[in-house]
Amino acid sequence: MMYKFKREPESGLILVNVEIDNKYELKMILDTGATNTTIDSNALYLLGHDLKDNIGTVEIETANGIIETEVFEIDTFASLGLIKEKFQIQVYDFLAHGIFSDYNGLLGLDFLEGTKFCIDTRESIITLS
Repeated sequence: MMYKFKREPESGLILVNVEIDNKYELKMILDTGATNTTIDSNALYLLGHDLKDNIGTVEIETANGIIETEVFEIDTFASLGLIKEKFQIQVYDFLAHGIFSDYNGLLGLDFLEGTKFCIDTRESIITLS
């Protein structure tokens, strides 16, 4: 499987499309340095998820220190040609913590678990096998 990606012009970040529950599309940053996939709670709420439906909380270490995130289970989570059922994501309120972004979150390594992948930055292609 090959996926053509775009780079954020100013920062060079790799942008990917994510589909949630077979109907909602979000723009996220592929972050191979992030252990877990994290979505802005405001985006999840706008997709119709009740923020009270979390299945727990977890503390994670970020570049800015340790934060607590809520954990949600998404029925269907897809990106880069991969589909994960009952995929657990972390949810964090970006705006409340001073994070202003044009993107809805980070696609972490947990999504790519069990997959061999290569990121070709010259051709802007991610190959998965």
